[in-house]
Amino acid sequence: MPERTDFEPGSGVRRTRMAAERTLLAWWRTGLAALAVGVGVGRVVPELGDVGNHWPYIALGILFALYGIALFWIGSRRVIAVGRALEHDAYDELGPRTMAGLTAAGVALALLTLLVIAFG
Repeated sequence: MPERTDFEPGSGVRRTRMAAERTLLAWWRTGLAALAVGVGVGRVVPELGDVGNHWPYIALGILFALYGIALFWIGSRRVIAVGRALEHDAYDELGPRTMAGLTAAGVALALLTLLVIAFG
């Protein structure tokens, strides 16, 4: 059986696995930021601000929290998929549907935030 050399210094696989780990941490940081925004919008702003209805802020906070959870999930699944692809000397691309979904959700959250600020 040949000796594995893909983890030796200078190996492309080793660098790619390390890059995937760093990318996973970026997904998690973004997820944590979305969760923090969710807490801020859903709990802190209604308590500190002079807002009539709290429900739009709470609903928006929940949506940001769900977005953060989705980022944790997708990022974690992504690093697993990249690892499996490397084991087969292949490439795993983040699908256009996933990217479009994340983008659409982010844009929707931004627009909802604008609406809540303007009319909340």
